[in-house]
Amino acid sequence: MASLEDYALLGDRRGAALVSRAGSVDWWCAPRFDAPACFAALIGTPHNGRFSITPKTAASSTAAPPTIDTTRRYRPGTMVLETEHTTSTGRVRVVDCLATGHSRPILVRLVEGLEGQVDMDVELIVRFDYGSIVPWVRQVEGRWHAIAGPDGLELVTPVRLRGHGVTSVAQFTVAAGEQVPFVLGWFPSSEPRRIPDDAVALINDTTAHWERWSARCIYSGEWREPVLRSLLTLEALTFEPTGGIVAAPTTSVPETIGGSRNWDYRYCWMRDATLTLEAFLIGGYQQEALRWREWLLRAAAGDPATLQTMYGVAGERRLTEIELDWLVGYEGSRPVRIGNGAHSQLQLDVYGELLDVLWQAARMGTPPSENTWALALLLLSVLEERWHEPDEGIWEVRGGRRHFTHSKVLCWVAFDRAIAMVEQGRYDGPAERWREIRTQIHAEVCAKGYNEQRQAFTQCFDSEELDASVLMIPLVGFLPGDDSRVVSTLDAINRELTVDGFVRRYDPADQRLDGIGEPEGVFLPCTFWMIEALVLAGRRDDARALFERMLALANDLGLYSEEYDVDAQRLLGNFPQAYTHLALVAAAHTLEPEGSPNRLRRRDVGPGAETR
Repeated sequence: MASLEDYALLGDRRGAALVSRAGSVDWWCAPRFDAPACFAALIGTPHNGRFSITPKTAASSTAAPPTIDTTRRYRPGTMVLETEHTTSTGRVRVVDCLATGHSRPILVRLVEGLEGQVDMDVELIVRFDYGSIVPWVRQVEGRWHAIAGPDGLELVTPVRLRGHGVTSVAQFTVAAGEQVPFVLGWFPSSEPRRIPDDAVALINDTTAHWERWSARCIYSGEWREPVLRSLLTLEALTFEPTGGIVAAPTTSVPETIGGSRNWDYRYCWMRDATLTLEAFLIGGYQQEALRWREWLLRAAAGDPATLQTMYGVAGERRLTEIELDWLVGYEGSRPVRIGNGAHSQLQLDVYGELLDVLWQAARMGTPPSENTWALALLLLSVLEERWHEPDEGIWEVRGGRRHFTHSKVLCWVAFDRAIAMVEQGRYDGPAERWREIRTQIHAEVCAKGYNEQRQAFTQCFDSEELDASVLMIPLVGFLPGDDSRVVSTLDAINRELTVDGFVRRYDPADQRLDGIGEPEGVFLPCTFWMIEALVLAGRRDDARALFERMLALANDLGLYSEEYDVDAQRLLGNFPQAYTHLALVAAAHTLEPEGSPNRLRRRDVGPGAETR
């Protein structure tokens, strides 16, 4: 199986696919992000489904032999991938995309001969329901069909595939100037309908769609390329019908190879909301930001006491977690899970993140909404009663509830932002009562969350353990970045929670905290938070150097997962990870010089300055 670095993301704003450098689509969920995969080789074996188009000399090898040189890139400003293979006989390009603008998902692959001629191998293994169902394959009016249960796939290509066991295979030769198309579309098996078959037109239309989207980006700072690639990745992870953004398009890619920290991230997290809104606004994508806000408000509707930390792409609440025992897992990392049991946890920070979103929307000039404010009042009434409680926290621990410092800080944010909206004259509310609660939370965090002996804000109240989540303290405006307690906390985290300068979440060896106790990699979003905190502490040179190192950790296409193994020098966790790309965008514009039009931060001076 390919390493994570070898994968590229294809997206059509409804679902996603991952294609390896060698040319194998090893993951595809259709018709939407959280649908059962029809190609699941990523978390199983090739027999669990894949679509491979490779130069013939690489077909029998697990790695490309020296006679093949492979390069790839996205077409600038798009999610259209171009991979070039140079062999001893010629040079060939494979263009891959998920076509945009269609109601049903269409995977397009176009093989183009560039020089000489190249023999190509095709292997198409369809296994619906995460590699568990072998479909019925037949020819229908000259088109290849695979059907099982509710799912169907139709392939249009001039290449004749033949059965080889329960696999479809083919060989063909492409010469310079020739094009060989493959168009594979999903359809409900009960509603067969011919898919478009002009691969060139589909690719051109998709290229134009993404180019138009990228042309709207207003960020013009020093790091435009990685910022735009991150924004494109976020847009590709957006479920267009609702505006929800999934955390990642994959499930159960492990946080340590061979371990059990394997979770399903194909859902929408509340805590991503603030950074998502901020990232889109930085880029000039106000419409996308507002659609995300509207998704958020719909998902959060109902009893505010039952606010969840995550929802499905359409706002679904029941995300029951189960294990798929027929899959061996990515590089043997089991169990493979779908669903996510953390959806039922109490995570008080999400109240702060939701109120922060409403405040940001107000700052960018959206008209007042009484329905929105009515929801905010209900959420605040619940938080007034519950902020004292322990919770499972930002890391969704499974070792029991605690009084996490980060959770309390975000409770402060909820009241702080509500007060700001009242003071700005946009809404009416009991601001004086909220000020008292805000002051009480602030005092309690400073008294119980800061350990004088450790000279650091700690993971939980009255504890000694460090946690990178407290890096958010200056980022949300709870304390100034140059406050002595903040600076000493940065120093403590740098001493004890970093590996070669990159930040871990916490000490994962403590099984009492997360209920697992296994090792994991450094957490890439936390390192971007450190960069922002360093800037706010006046250590811009250190922040810039660390940011440049973080840029070097992306794969050749600018994509990040959630974690990184410093020793093995490889990415870990579900891929690509929205939270990492969100944090990159935030760090990039925090690094912009004061007064720059690209410095659109919300956090330099928080609205509740009088409490500090």
